[in-house]
Amino acid sequence: MLELRDVNASIGIIPILRNLDFFIGAGETVALIGRNGAGKTTLLRTIMGFTKITGEIRFDGRPIGAMPPPARPGLGIGYAPEDRRLFSAFTVEENILLPAQAARLSAEETKRRLDRAYRILPELREMAGRPAGNVSGGQGKMVALARALMLGTKLVMLDEPFQGLAPALAQRYAEALRALRDADRSVTLIITESNPALLRGFADRTLVIERGEVAEGALEPETTPA
Repeated sequence: MLELRDVNASIGIIPILRNLDFFIGAGETVALIGRNGAGKTTLLRTIMGFTKITGEIRFDGRPIGAMPPPARPGLGIGYAPEDRRLFSAFTVEENILLPAQAARLSAEETKRRLDRAYRILPELREMAGRPAGNVSGGQGKMVALARALMLGTKLVMLDEPFQGLAPALAQRYAEALRALRDADRSVTLIITESNPALLRGFADRTLVIERGEVAEGALEPETTPA
C-alpha cells in the first residue's frame, strides 16, 4: 500500500525526517507515536507532498514522490490535519463536501461517500446545516474526519485527532474510528499521537518517531511521554 524508501525531508534548510524506510499494508491501522516536535506532522505532510524530499514514496506500487500535492487525494488518500481548518462561514455539510467538489466527483459518487461518512458519524447528519463556526472543538474534529473520508477510500491519515478532546468525545471519536475500520477492512489508517496510551488496543502496529527517524515500537506509555 504505502512504502517509503530512504526518505529524507527538510523544511527550508532544516532536515526533519531522516532515512525513513517502512511499509504499511492495506487495511492496517498504524499508530505513529512520538513527542511533540519529533516529526509526526511533517511525515504526514510529506506523504501528501508538502515537503521537498530525497528518496522514494510509493503508493499502491506507484511512485508518487514527484506527484503534485493536489493530485494525491485523487489516489484515495484522505488527510485530517491537527488544526481542522474548517471554513466557519460554511455549514458542516458544506465543509464535508469540499474535497468531493475539488475532486469533481459525480453527484452519485459524492452522495455515496457522504452517506458513508454519516453512517460512521451519524451525529453530523443532525448538524449538517449548522455553521461550522458554531461547532465545538471536538465536534470540529469529527467534521474534519468526515471530510477526510470523502477522499480517503484507501488511506486515511489523522494528525493528533485526540488532542484537546474531553474524555467523552475522545471515546466517541475512537468509536467512530472502529466503525470505519469495521465498515471497510481494506482502508488503511495512520494515526499520530504523542500519548501512546490513547491508542493501546486499537492499532495493529506501532511506529515510533524520534528526531525524524522511524522504527517499529510498542505502545508503552513511558517510551514517548506527551
